[in-house]
Amino acid sequence: MSSGRRWSATVTTAVLTAALLTVPFATPATAQGEAAAPIALTAGERALIRFQLPNEAAFDRLLARGADVAARPRLTQGAVLADVVVDDRELAALTAEGAKPVQLIQQESTAARSRAAARTMAADTLQFLQAYWWTSNGRTFLQTQVATTATDDPDVEITVTWTTADGATGTYPLVRFEDADEYQYHYALPQPLPGKPVSVRATSSLGGQSRAIAPSAWPGSTPPQTPSGYQKDFIDAYMTPTDIAARIKRLARQYPKLVDVINLPNKTQGYRRTAVAYVGDPATAAIVVESVKFGDQGMNGVQVRTVNPAAANRPLSATYRDRVLTVRLATDAAGAVISTTDQVAAFIAARYPQRFRAFVEQGSAGLIMPVAGPARLDDGLAGAEVPKKPWTVQALRIGSVRDGSKPGVLAYSQEHAREWATPLVTLEFAERLLANYATDPATKSLVDGTDVFIIPMVNPDGANYSFNDFNFQRKNLVNHCTGAARDPVNRNSWGVDVNRNYAVGSYFDGYVGGSPNCLSGTYAGTAELSENESRNVIALASAHSNIKFSMNVHSYGGYFMWSPGAYKVPGRITLPRPSIDESKFFLDSARRIVGAISTERGTVTWPAYTGPVADVLYSAAGNSADHLYYDLGITAWNFEVGNDRWNEATQQWEGVGFQPPFDEAHAESQEYASGLMELARIAKEGGTDLR
Repeated sequence: MSSGRRWSATVTTAVLTAALLTVPFATPATAQGEAAAPIALTAGERALIRFQLPNEAAFDRLLARGADVAARPRLTQGAVLADVVVDDRELAALTAEGAKPVQLIQQESTAARSRAAARTMAADTLQFLQAYWWTSNGRTFLQTQVATTATDDPDVEITVTWTTADGATGTYPLVRFEDADEYQYHYALPQPLPGKPVSVRATSSLGGQSRAIAPSAWPGSTPPQTPSGYQKDFIDAYMTPTDIAARIKRLARQYPKLVDVINLPNKTQGYRRTAVAYVGDPATAAIVVESVKFGDQGMNGVQVRTVNPAAANRPLSATYRDRVLTVRLATDAAGAVISTTDQVAAFIAARYPQRFRAFVEQGSAGLIMPVAGPARLDDGLAGAEVPKKPWTVQALRIGSVRDGSKPGVLAYSQEHAREWATPLVTLEFAERLLANYATDPATKSLVDGTDVFIIPMVNPDGANYSFNDFNFQRKNLVNHCTGAARDPVNRNSWGVDVNRNYAVGSYFDGYVGGSPNCLSGTYAGTAELSENESRNVIALASAHSNIKFSMNVHSYGGYFMWSPGAYKVPGRITLPRPSIDESKFFLDSARRIVGAISTERGTVTWPAYTGPVADVLYSAAGNSADHLYYDLGITAWNFEVGNDRWNEATQQWEGVGFQPPFDEAHAESQEYASGLMELARIAKEGGTDLR
């Protein structure tokens, strides 16, 4: 380095200012010939140490990262000496970078170390975010959330102590919860208690202690009782899309003065897929041949074969006659086949672009194409009795006045195909409104005072596939995959997640929770609203401006949620939060609806599972409720039916799944239909302002 470097005035002023804050003194010199003792610090101890740095750039790096430099560097005999206040970790880091500690100038005083230790050991501050209790089927439960100010300490342990009215007491630990690398709170699943809790207090491993508070009753709301003779329980089995279409038709025929059937404008693809076949052996060498048209459009049963022309110097050629594609492989001068899998696949696609697609099976690229076949193309769909044509999604419109003058309520279900219980909820809701209109004054007032729209089945194609082919099918049946991703081995991963395909807070806007991968369970599609299923929901809501409230019914898990439903990372930046008044309305209404749900069999949606989607579940980029709320001004909620059930024998909460035994699905239909009835009451009470 150049010993004649002149330090900038800015740096000089900064370091000299820092130097004035420390009054160094030298340690005693070692006796002549005595080796200097290594400089070491105890854990947490700080000291002023002179370092010999490897070069001038090392000092620049110290300044750049904000090191506590006590004086300007000393340049002597080709060395850079810097006085720096460090702790034991910083000393180790600097040494590892090549800095050599040459003098311990000043150690931290005993009093200062004591004060620092006291600060280190200072208790954190704890605050209850939630403390609710409820009873369900004769059992009392308590759920709490607590936040600590020690947000960056992953090892903080928090314990809750509870006391009941009769003096019983107990404790349970909380678990730290982070989302998108951001600390949220500590929480626990609902805890069974011997009685009503009257006091809870939280303590932490850092010594923090909250004030004692009295838990609140949850949800604290009970709906009006139904009169004697009230009709309910119209669900007796799981319902396929064909069953649902028949039920819609029957309700329109049975209640012509109260029901309109709306054919939504965008027909879905239908329960259809292209026909495919492996030609060759996938374990050795093969290509995949796929029809351009759907299998039901005359392509199921088409055969493909490759043959050896048994002659020398023949070019690659093909013919398609009588539903048989025959590919004659090229040969060399000796009559040996020389066509590769890549050549055959490209040839088929180029020769018959209106009829076939073809690609090389994974692991077969560049191999000689075997003589194989005939292989039969097939769409692989097992539902022989399912209609294959494009599907017209239908909505029920229920009300004695259906001219847009009454507050509208939209309930829609089965965006996700595998959630079989969800259309049972919306159809039970429809049946109750219609069957009780003539006999129950409260129901008559409700139907007279609201305009109810119900889409029992947003995703019929995926539902048909779930019932007949792959019960875990989540998405629709539109296959946007290209190339090898269209391999039939991936058939149960094709499709678009309808509830990630909407146009607010989407993957395409940079929000978390949707995927660009066509094989992902949360594949967002090729663009916002690329799918007819999502366009249908928005078309219905947009066409009826009186719709001011909506409920999207999903399963499972027992959640009750609203916007915001998505965030960006880093920083966990959500879509804009509702206003204070809106947030209060969301929560107050949720408590009413949760109270209505609990009247059926004591099921209580947990307070920790009640709130904005992004806070109580996860970020769901491009979901429908966010689109309805932010873009169309609709107060939009989300159910996740199928609450965990408490097992008294095991003392554990147990999940129920997407397709529980029908007795469980039936119970879900009854309790959540009661929740939708309460939503309709809320709409009627607050629906005079149709902004």
